[in-house]
Amino acid sequence: MKLAVMAWRNLWRYGRRTMMTVAAMTLALVTLIVWTSLVQGFLGDLETTIVEVEVGDVQVYPPGYRNSPSIFDRIGAPFDLVDSLGAMGFSASARLLAGGLAAAGESSAGVSIRGVEITQDARVSVVPDRLAEGSWLDPGDPAGVVIGGRLARTLDVGPNDELVLLSQAADGSIANDLYRVRGILTPFSEATDRSGVFMVRQAFLDLFVVPGGAHQVLVRTGTGQPLDVSADRIRGAAPDLDVLTWRELFPTLATMMDSVEGTMYILFMIVYLAIAILLVNATLMAVFERIKELGLLKAIGLSPTRLVGLIMWEGVFQAGLAAVAGLAIAGPLLVYFSRVGINLAALGGTISISGIGLDPIMRSVVNPAVVVGPLGAMFLIVFASMLYPALKAARIKPVDAMKHQ
Repeated sequence: MKLAVMAWRNLWRYGRRTMMTVAAMTLALVTLIVWTSLVQGFLGDLETTIVEVEVGDVQVYPPGYRNSPSIFDRIGAPFDLVDSLGAMGFSASARLLAGGLAAAGESSAGVSIRGVEITQDARVSVVPDRLAEGSWLDPGDPAGVVIGGRLARTLDVGPNDELVLLSQAADGSIANDLYRVRGILTPFSEATDRSGVFMVRQAFLDLFVVPGGAHQVLVRTGTGQPLDVSADRIRGAAPDLDVLTWRELFPTLATMMDSVEGTMYILFMIVYLAIAILLVNATLMAVFERIKELGLLKAIGLSPTRLVGLIMWEGVFQAGLAAVAGLAIAGPLLVYFSRVGINLAALGGTISISGIGLDPIMRSVVNPAVVVGPLGAMFLIVFASMLYPALKAARIKPVDAMKHQ
């Protein structure tokens, strides 16, 4: 305890130097806490958009379907698979997929048609919550469809307007029928925004004269298991089908997200390396300015170990002051950025990555990890930085210290 009191007093013998060091550490801590919070918020929003909106954690397809989609290649008993996955703790939903042409008035556009089982789909996707206008699908209204926002603009249609869907049915006949637009989606992926058409499963079966099955099963793991482990369990339940995780479906996005996390840690290293250099320099100056004093302390019986402890206490106090100031400043900033965020749309309109639309408002997340990481790293760097000057002080010989000019 006496060492701690001495260390505290020593800090304020060089008050300006101490305040400058603490201020630099505080700035670094605030920057890294806010940066970590924003990056985690960005990555979380991106993964949520990928996983919760449309893709799911894992997708199951008939063999070879991803490379060569065909309305004839279907999973034979999709609801049995859905039930099996449900018994394993997963949420799953079967979908039917096809391409076609949509027309309204004098306008037409190529479309991607998706037949969904509404109750199942609500467990794996939040698409129904992404409506800009109108309402979601209703089993009691098989003629109602929900379409992407850009497609609605291309066809110049809105809620309750009619459009014609045209394609080729599974029996070789022309698939065509008249539908009514129930709702229009907000942009969340380029493909869906430009050409997405959602309809109830039975309407899809009737339009394409398909007897049953599914082209795709979306799965949400939600078990806390690593994604690869969950995927292996699903492959065990569907050994004859293609099982792909979202990271395999979007490898570019997965790599980008890993790179962003890596960049965050590199920033940690750069910022704290600068702090380490500042601390080593300031502490070495303090040691050299007190060589006679430190030599005298050793002469009257202060052991090298306790002398190391004295210098380390000085570093701990500086880190503690920086931590208190940093948290006091970072707290309000985190609250602000989590509620208001940064509007990236001002830099160039809508934000999308690999066709996945993002919320243009970049918000931070507030959780213990965004504070503990930068704070723990700072104390670790302070400890490592103070160790060299402390060992330098411990090696001072009283006789040489008395001769020091």
